[in-house]
Amino acid sequence: MTHQQTPEPAPPPVPARPGGGTGRYTAPVDVHLVLRRTGAHGDEVLLSRRADPVYATGLLHLPSGHVDGPHEDMVDAVIREGLEETGVRIDRADVRAAVTVHHRSPGGGARVGFFLEAVRCRGTPSIREPHLCSELTWAPLAALPDDMVAFCRAGLDAYRRGVPMAAHFQHPGDPIAHSPGADRLRPVPPARRYGSPPGTA
Repeated sequence: MTHQQTPEPAPPPVPARPGGGTGRYTAPVDVHLVLRRTGAHGDEVLLSRRADPVYATGLLHLPSGHVDGPHEDMVDAVIREGLEETGVRIDRADVRAAVTVHHRSPGGGARVGFFLEAVRCRGTPSIREPHLCSELTWAPLAALPDDMVAFCRAGLDAYRRGVPMAAHFQHPGDPIAHSPGADRLRPVPPARRYGSPPGTA
C-alpha cells in the first residue's frame, strides 16, 4: 500500500503593515558619542548645540551621526563621528557600550541609536563642523540641561540608570526637545547573567 503524505498547509499571507506594504521593516541606525570628564561640576558629559540645517537645530545633543553603510559597524562609525565633529581620536579598544535606544519621533519615524562611551581619547574637543554645530559644552551628568533633543536626553537618562537598553516612543504632538511632562523613556532591564538561576538578576 502506498503511503500518502498529507501536504503541509500553505503559510498564511503576510499581513499588511500600517501605512501599506508587506516589505521587511527597516530603520536608520545612529551612533552617539559619550565623552566624560571630571570638571567643575563633577562628572560632566560633552554636548554639542545643533545648527542649521540639521534636525532639532538650536538644541543640545551628543556628538552623533549615522552608520554610513554595510562597510561600517557602530564602533567604526562613532570613532569617525568623534573625529569629524570634535577632532578627538579614539581607539577601538577604548569604546564601551553604554545603552541602545529604540526611538520613535513625534512624526512617527523610528530609528535605533547606539550610545557608545569612549573611556579615553586623544586631543581636545573643538568645533570641526561650524555649519552643523554652534557650541560645544560640558554639562553635569547629574543635572543635564532641559534644552536637549528628547531622544538624546532619554539615552543619557537610561545610561545614568545603568540599563543596557530602552524604548523611547514619542507621541504625536510631543516636543522634539526634552520635556519632563512628556517622558516616554521605557528602560529594559538587563538579562540575568549566564549561569544564574531563573528569577535572579
